[in-house]
Amino acid sequence: MSFAASPSAIMIKTYKGKLPLSVITVIVCAFAFLALLYTQSLTFLSSNYILKSKSCARRGAVVEANDHRTAEENVEILEIDDRFEFDPEECDIGKGKWVFNRSIKPLYTDTSCPYLDRQFSCVKNGRLDFDYHHWEWQPEDCDLPRFNPELALQKLRGKRLLFAGDSLQRNQWESFVCMVEWTIPPEKKSMKRGKVHSVFKAKEYNATIEFYWAPFLIESNTDIDVLDPKKRILKVDSVAKHSKHWEGADILVFNTYVWWMSGLRLKTLWGSFVNGDEGYAELDTAVAYQIGLKTWANWIDSTVNPNKTRVFFTTISPIHTRSEEWGKTDGLKCFNETKPVKKLRGSGSDKEMMSVVAGVLKKMKVAVTVVNITQLSEYRVDAHSSIYTETGGRLLNDEEKADPGRHADCIHWCLPGVPDTWNRIFLAHL
Repeated sequence: MSFAASPSAIMIKTYKGKLPLSVITVIVCAFAFLALLYTQSLTFLSSNYILKSKSCARRGAVVEANDHRTAEENVEILEIDDRFEFDPEECDIGKGKWVFNRSIKPLYTDTSCPYLDRQFSCVKNGRLDFDYHHWEWQPEDCDLPRFNPELALQKLRGKRLLFAGDSLQRNQWESFVCMVEWTIPPEKKSMKRGKVHSVFKAKEYNATIEFYWAPFLIESNTDIDVLDPKKRILKVDSVAKHSKHWEGADILVFNTYVWWMSGLRLKTLWGSFVNGDEGYAELDTAVAYQIGLKTWANWIDSTVNPNKTRVFFTTISPIHTRSEEWGKTDGLKCFNETKPVKKLRGSGSDKEMMSVVAGVLKKMKVAVTVVNITQLSEYRVDAHSSIYTETGGRLLNDEEKADPGRHADCIHWCLPGVPDTWNRIFLAHL
């Protein structure tokens, strides 16, 4: 018996024979598309594996360098960047180098920020070179985040941030204020300046950024009126006069630079100043410093609630008064320096005094976060106020500017400048 072939059977025979060209084309394209997907999957997995296997990789760092950095003849740009995101427990912020980056602009200028003292306003005071604005600290092991003023203000919402210390602490405080204030409308901010206590208020954030003048942290007879250092007496057993202004702050930042420039021995006192020049003892500066710093530490441990208040301590800011330390025997301190140095023969820091700080902080009950600015600042011989500053409430006159060996300020820093980097580190810790 024979059966007539159905249309479907005829179609099957046709496909088993020779496929039409259009069908072949579709099949080939489909296989090609699947092969492409497979290749992309392998590439994606491979890329992810590399990223995961290099736990220290700084994502996007090379792209960022290509996008933002410009080549300078005197600057070495890293081609390979395998640093990790900033981790204060893992990153040694003091190890690194200054990299010139023309595209980086300061967040403010000494003419745009209304709160800068003339002491730090170098451009306004006549400085003509601006390269010191464009050097960026690049740690060896990690990526230091840029300063984000909006983030800083968000972290300070409803809080008191108080910087307490000497004129270098004021240097850092003014830097911090200037780095955030430009984002705030005029009617939503205010500044109240005082001889001892100054307060910047960000009204919308219900936040204050304050500076309290306490050059030794403990009390001295030269806290307000600067006397002949030979007449200075330090009351090393109490911070009560100053600390009552620190209470209630949510974030406290201290420094004690002025101890480093107080000579080899200091007059120290326990008890009252009533007896004047009587009743004091002369001690080596490091010994007096240890006693005074322990007094401060005892106040922190007995008064501060670490669940409500964070405490920071900024390390020494180096001076650059001996140009021989960076190989210039005919130099005039930091005057006319326009670039960081790569190596110092000496140091503007006192290792004995630094060890005192380390020893005292180590024994404290309340955790104190150290903002290490010392090593990175030592290279910046170019960034001091130099002759572009004021003294005794007036700008240097032409005769004084012509004698930088005597009058150049190689202690304080131009703003904008190096203290902006200190605040990048401080905010990264926050």
